[in-house]
Amino acid sequence: MSRSEERPRVPIAAPDVGERARENVERVLASGSLAAGEEVEAFESTFAATHGVDHAVAVSNGTAALHVALHALGIGPGDTVVTTPFTFVATANAVRLCGATPVFADVDERTLNLDPDAAERAVREHDADALLVVHLYGLPARTDRFADIADDHDLALVEDAAQAHGAGVGGKPAGTVGDAGCFSFYPTKNMTTGEGGMVVTDRDDVAERARRFRNHGRATGGSSYEHVEVGHNFRMTDVAAALGRAQLDRLPRFVQARREHAAALTAALADTPLTLPPVRTGRRHAYHQYTVRTDDRDALREALDARGIDTGVYYPTPVHRQPAYDGWDGSYPNAERAAEEVLSLPVHPRLSGTDIDRVVAAVREVVADE
Repeated sequence: MSRSEERPRVPIAAPDVGERARENVERVLASGSLAAGEEVEAFESTFAATHGVDHAVAVSNGTAALHVALHALGIGPGDTVVTTPFTFVATANAVRLCGATPVFADVDERTLNLDPDAAERAVREHDADALLVVHLYGLPARTDRFADIADDHDLALVEDAAQAHGAGVGGKPAGTVGDAGCFSFYPTKNMTTGEGGMVVTDRDDVAERARRFRNHGRATGGSSYEHVEVGHNFRMTDVAAALGRAQLDRLPRFVQARREHAAALTAALADTPLTLPPVRTGRRHAYHQYTVRTDDRDALREALDARGIDTGVYYPTPVHRQPAYDGWDGSYPNAERAAEEVLSLPVHPRLSGTDIDRVVAAVREVVADE
């Protein structure tokens, strides 16, 4: 029997739904009111209050949140949006779905978030209309710098906080510094609704346009069949919102568990050749992923797999090198190097102390053999 067959594998993700969420969903199912309704409104109100913003607009998924936010800010054909090439492709896709053009700038070599200096150069070169900043792996980007750049150049600032539930900068939750912040509730995220997303903003005009656009351009507060613009069906269901409300209550505990697991991994692996996730003063990391870097990523991944440890590569191909982006010019050395080196280890809340010990022992064994 091989080592990987002796014990259950340690998964890279393990969504924790919980009994209250099941009860919430069963209550909604029993009510017969399944589409967007009072449950969605309650989820939006609670999410807004939790994040200290005036508005939260629930949508069907994280990509829809990005699309809705950009549209609500007036981004469309002829506009350019500066963003990172080292992210899930949805970030740039949302720009294109609005008819605008994504322009890439390189990432910081340590944090792997969008580099503010590189972004500002791209803003000047392309006369950009917006900045779309990603809080990669749950580590907040330099939103203070990006807010200054947006102010100096009269740009819209959108935060992609799809991986940053529970993260923060200087006491402010991630996603609440710019004109709009966008969250994803995909099953592997720090909290989930199965599929779902949220746009948060303090701007009344952005919130109103977001609500219209997610609902076929239907006027808010008027006739139910008065459509004032062309929109999408990006609505969240009451079933998803019922799950989300229970998950939101548990989010602080989820994030605290991730941070404790990350701290244990960092302490145990500090003397290895791996480059560990950076810690930045004033920025609260939510550890959606615990991502290390190594010159021989594929060998490490294969060796951990043989020892029953699941890992993930987020992301093996920068966006500008994706087939769908053929023709996008530019070289972004930090992003390209990161794509060859990053490997995410299990850090999710359902890990036990034994699981963490197994991950540490396996990594140290592999690194020692190299």
